[in-house]
Amino acid sequence: MTTGARLDTSVAHNARVWNYWIGGRDNYEVDQRVGEHVAGMFPVIREVARADREFLARAVRHLTAGQGLRQFLDVGTGLPTVENTHEIAQRLAPESRVVYVDNDPIVLVHARSLLTSSPEGVTDYVDADVHDPDTILRRAADTLDLKRPVALMMLGILNFVLDTGEALDIVRRLMAALPSGSHLVLTHPTTDAEVGGAGNVAAMEFWNAHATPPITARSRAEIASFLQDVDGLDLVEPGLVPCSQWRAEPGAAPVPQFGAVAVKR
Repeated sequence: MTTGARLDTSVAHNARVWNYWIGGRDNYEVDQRVGEHVAGMFPVIREVARADREFLARAVRHLTAGQGLRQFLDVGTGLPTVENTHEIAQRLAPESRVVYVDNDPIVLVHARSLLTSSPEGVTDYVDADVHDPDTILRRAADTLDLKRPVALMMLGILNFVLDTGEALDIVRRLMAALPSGSHLVLTHPTTDAEVGGAGNVAAMEFWNAHATPPITARSRAEIASFLQDVDGLDLVEPGLVPCSQWRAEPGAAPVPQFGAVAVKR
């Protein structure tokens, strides 16, 4: 998700490069070139991209089938591929309502054409910036009933809010507007060496010099603050872990991207 986004195909963009890493076709030569360079510096990045997508699927299945949620607010949508939030939720509960939020123009074009709903449910798209939670909530309320539980999906988006205090404030403001029984679902890249994050530092320096928007990785403790320092949140088992290992098959290898689900009391 960018700030003041305009379509610029001369500079690599995170939504398109991510799409390239997971095997999509909605990217340009500049995205492929930067994506290959980053992957050469940090080979695990493709595994991270796949693991993040698989985490999303497991989390949405848990919330829909296991917790009975029927409303999803997916902030930082990125380019649609397969097994998007609404597809998973509406397969299990066709009446599910899903609002996607992003503000990249190429994402907007693809989202409006591809993110179609089941007849029983609703899928909508909000053009808004993660730095503006009030607008996100106001626009989402056109589709979602914010007096009923909502799953706030923030996968790979807080890493584009460079100031940790601001990122925490955004999470607090969004969750404060949601009722008891709502859930926060997040993933975030890390620099922690024990899960292979040391290589993130140089790779992100290259990214910030050659692509947009700028990005940051954080330590496990910093990422944990988005869950622990928000009033009323309780972590769902197994807590904050590499996203590849969250409720995954035994023996799944860790990736340098943490994932977690928390419920609001």
